[in-house]
Amino acid sequence: LKWKMTARLQRTTHALVFFGLFGVLEAATIACRNEEGEAVDWFIFYKLPKKQDKESRETGLEYLYLDSTIRSWKRSELLINATRSALGRTLQQLYETYAFKDNNTAYVLYNDGVPKSAGYSRNFGHTKGLLLWNRIQGFWLIHSIPRFPPIPEEGYDYPSTGRRNGQSGICITFRYNQYETIDSQLLVCNPNIYSCSIPATFHQELFHLPQLCAGSHSAKIPVRHLTTLQSAQGQSFLHFAKSDSFHDDIFAAWMAQQLKTHLLTETWQRKRQELPSNCSLPYHIYNIKAIKISHQSYFSSYQDHAKWCISQKGTKDHWTCIGDLNRSPHQAFRSGGFICNQNQNIYQAFQKLVLYHEDCN
Repeated sequence: LKWKMTARLQRTTHALVFFGLFGVLEAATIACRNEEGEAVDWFIFYKLPKKQDKESRETGLEYLYLDSTIRSWKRSELLINATRSALGRTLQQLYETYAFKDNNTAYVLYNDGVPKSAGYSRNFGHTKGLLLWNRIQGFWLIHSIPRFPPIPEEGYDYPSTGRRNGQSGICITFRYNQYETIDSQLLVCNPNIYSCSIPATFHQELFHLPQLCAGSHSAKIPVRHLTTLQSAQGQSFLHFAKSDSFHDDIFAAWMAQQLKTHLLTETWQRKRQELPSNCSLPYHIYNIKAIKISHQSYFSSYQDHAKWCISQKGTKDHWTCIGDLNRSPHQAFRSGGFICNQNQNIYQAFQKLVLYHEDCN
């Protein structure tokens, strides 16, 4: 009996040590994080526009939130500039990496609108994002916010320029074996990297990012490239990357035809700078004109800097894509991309936001 109890005690101790270690690993593992600071496979945020009327309490910092553990949008009780917001918690890992001078972790921050600068760089892709990874895993944040995020030295903040309009973004946790593919996709997108650190330990597998980080690249850039990526928990994503030599509307000329679905698109509609809905090809593109948050609350696409699209209701494949290009004549000449998947919860969440769209003609 004594022997049995000792064996059981040892097993329990081993289990506790294992779970204790697992807890430490969990805390040390780079991942997208929810508002509780817990690792999630992916999350999506939709920052709502600042309401223009005087009575409104909307500050332009409220956001909707969805992740791999919940079924539909929840309106966050936190503001997006809070360090406890999903973005704040996730980016905290970047600021800690920088503070501890961690030589086993790499990061790349890119944006055509660099924080604290006045203009936008047209020599690079119209693409915005952040990567943080080690040899186990990391995350990729793709977003639409100009001048975001701050450089690692400065810690988390949200720019005042990102308040007025709606903004969108997706964070996905990836195992390290996906980074070689991400590396090639970013070459096509030609990002404007404004802060980066890629220690030598990664240079064998990752060819383009270290060069882009150093401000040079020698590779021939493909006109466009489509690839499949898998999140840490096995969710499939398609990533479309177009270079600036693909002179066409990414939605109509490529994505809709490739996905074989009519698409409803929500991108920034600036007056006299928008492409009309397009039904000239087998699969059509319809511009969303207004977004509804609730029965009483909606906003126009003119107030929305978010960039996403979904399959039209009634089509058999339910695609949702989030990225960084607008439907505008100028953006046909810019590089950038979209990440798409067929998760039902994501599709339903975005489907419910569509108030109405514009038909062709």
